[in-house]
Amino acid sequence: MATYKEIFGTNIEVLASDPSNPVEGQVWYNSTSNVVKGAAATTVGSWSSGGSMNTGRFALGGAGASSSSGLAFGGRPYTAATESYDGTSWTEVNDLNTARGQLGGSGTQTSALAFGGETPPATAATESYNGTSWTSVADLNSVRSIAQGAGADNTAALAFGGSPLPVTGALTEKWNGTSWTEVADLNTARYGMGCAGISIAALAAGGDVSTPGAGTAATEQWNDTSWTAVADLNTARFDMGNAGLYTSALVFGGFSPAISDTGNTEEFNGTSWTEVANISARRSLAGAGTQTSALAFAGLTGPTTQTTTEEWTQAVAIQTITAS
Repeated sequence: MATYKEIFGTNIEVLASDPSNPVEGQVWYNSTSNVVKGAAATTVGSWSSGGSMNTGRFALGGAGASSSSGLAFGGRPYTAATESYDGTSWTEVNDLNTARGQLGGSGTQTSALAFGGETPPATAATESYNGTSWTSVADLNSVRSIAQGAGADNTAALAFGGSPLPVTGALTEKWNGTSWTEVADLNTARYGMGCAGISIAALAAGGDVSTPGAGTAATEQWNDTSWTAVADLNTARFDMGNAGLYTSALVFGGFSPAISDTGNTEEFNGTSWTEVANISARRSLAGAGTQTSALAFAGLTGPTTQTTTEEWTQAVAIQTITAS
């Protein structure tokens, strides 16, 4: 996300009235009311129905920058199908080179990375997407499936966790656009977790631990050197969707041992998790976007494979900072 300084410069704007569509983080001086104001995201958000996918699937990869810009690839039943979302409908684009499910993904709609998964069997294969086609690039160092990833584009990514446990489930690898390098392990070995962020600042939340079906609420942050445990999720679960950055993340859906398929949605503010509006209950789905503009797609509800897409929108509220 761009900073206020990058968008508006260092000076606070002087405006006669509040802007009609303020950007989160924007600050201005209202010369009519004589107060300094700012725009901040509220915790009031909601899910709405989007266009259905062309190919129903679960355990797929996802990438994208917002609720109107998503990319879905691979999944089960094992497929190489890739689809692009424009905020209204999904369009089939060029397939992955290797059909697979349970894969990791990161990046944007036009610059994405797909890695690991199972064909079956499990694979270390990595592919890079340039907005048109997929190209096979250097493999992960460790074969794994149900890993997760974070990254801004196809030149920088982080892959972490995965099955089989216990060894693979803690491994973390960093992608530099050419090759993968093993870096510091997760503190809690797991797979099927929620994730957010970029290669130098990532978040791992929840997941399935060493006993199959034993979900965890554990959350860790990556600072480009090591993982640090932070506040747990409110609901322990795995196989969820996710969006956002390591200090402003959104996780949704998944499977909770206590309640089966769940629609629970939680927001992370860098310190703690807050429960917000639920998505339709499902697991093994994919996600894309930010904490304020996210996309959830595909997955399983019971035995039923989904084509369902939902869009998350969180309001930006004007708040008074100080009075003159």
